[in-house]
Amino acid sequence: MDPVHISITAALSRSRLLAAGALLAACSVHLPPPAASAAGEPTTPARGSAFMGMGVLAHDGRGGVPAATRATQTEGVDVASYQGDVAWPTLWNSGVRWAYAKATEGTSYRNPRFTQQYGGSYGVGMVRGAYHFATPDTAGGAAQADYFVDHGGGWSRDGRTLPGALDIEWNPYGGACYGKSQSAMTAWIRDFLDRYKARTGRDAVIYTATSWWTQCTGDYAGFASANPLWIARYASTAGTLPTGWNTYTMWQYTSTGPTVGDHDKFNGSTDRLRALADG
Repeated sequence: MDPVHISITAALSRSRLLAAGALLAACSVHLPPPAASAAGEPTTPARGSAFMGMGVLAHDGRGGVPAATRATQTEGVDVASYQGDVAWPTLWNSGVRWAYAKATEGTSYRNPRFTQQYGGSYGVGMVRGAYHFATPDTAGGAAQADYFVDHGGGWSRDGRTLPGALDIEWNPYGGACYGKSQSAMTAWIRDFLDRYKARTGRDAVIYTATSWWTQCTGDYAGFASANPLWIARYASTAGTLPTGWNTYTMWQYTSTGPTVGDHDKFNGSTDRLRALADG
């Protein structure tokens, strides 16, 4: 092949590679961060990219489809920035009646999609709430509660705003328990919950998985009398709950539901859901 043909062929190859790379980048904007690289090596996601249930698949696995639930359970969803602008009318028409949107993480990250997600769910008639992804290794519990309340995690008695939720689960950036002992983790959680209640008058919801709670708090039972439990388990039942809670208030049962993936059950009718919102 003469030099001119070689040059043209190389240019076309580079052009095709660049176009393919741009297409892949565009398609991945709203995908959740990968748990591993293409070679199978573990990767560390960027700070702020964590979301509810990020560690559930990796640590608890995925079970079968949910068992038939009581008619008094109410469908909900939880969303974060990677899901982009959410099709709230589609979810409403499918029977979803409540939603939580990630507001903050640590003391430096705010969800750039929060307004559309938090306000959009409210706009179609849903009862909605905000959640905070805890990073106990970056700042104290009280400081993170303040940051959460100051950036979308507050509460108002309008009958459609749920108390804020503390998402406390596996550390996506390092060791599962954020380098804390069980007693230190329990103290951190208490500091967050106490400050949140002092700021809002409400007891925050605790989102967690039983296996993480057992490993990182020693299955501490002291919050069960005041704080509603949002259990994470992708299986046919919610399974064994952390000690102290006789029942769950909410259950995240799948990460592969329709429209946004993360679907949940509120353990009661819409009347009870609004009662929780009212306080």
